[in-house]
Amino acid sequence: MVDDGRRHERLPDPEWPVLETEIEYETGWFTGGYDLVEQPDGSTKRYYWAELASAVVVVAVTDDHVVFVEQYRPNIRQTQLELPAGIVERGESFTDAATRELREETGFEASSVSLLGDVWCTTGLLRHRRGFVFAEGLTPVERKLDDNEFLSVRALPVEEAIDRAVEPPTNDATVEGVLLARNEGVL
Repeated sequence: MVDDGRRHERLPDPEWPVLETEIEYETGWFTGGYDLVEQPDGSTKRYYWAELASAVVVVAVTDDHVVFVEQYRPNIRQTQLELPAGIVERGESFTDAATRELREETGFEASSVSLLGDVWCTTGLLRHRRGFVFAEGLTPVERKLDDNEFLSVRALPVEEAIDRAVEPPTNDATVEGVLLARNEGVL
């Protein structure tokens, strides 16, 4: 677990013996490596992983509209309509991070936030936990985008937002956040 000023989840004690842990690559964004694991049949295998800081995704609703951000994602070379999201900083809860990210990315302050749930993402490869937060009671405030954020804010009626979230191009965080919020009865 890297101490980069961001929140990382402590891993539970392993059920299968970890004979060796090797970090092969480190950046300010992620750490990559492997664990040499003894499997139940006695054989060993390297399980490769990339560790990312915990993140939060915000499902924010105002006037029966869901707030999205539209931004170009260079990694996949596409513009995406996404839920606001970001990294959880050291000492922040998922709800604290959601409040900050919503304000920074969209220029909205929420009067109420609640954790819808949290999940481990892409568990065959990543050590990355993501929290989903519902925000409501939005009032406009000043936006404070990071120097690498070039995004615009869009709000869609709830029913349109649910349909749009699953239409390509989309991403896992947006689909999961919208469907989780719908399942919890807040959309």
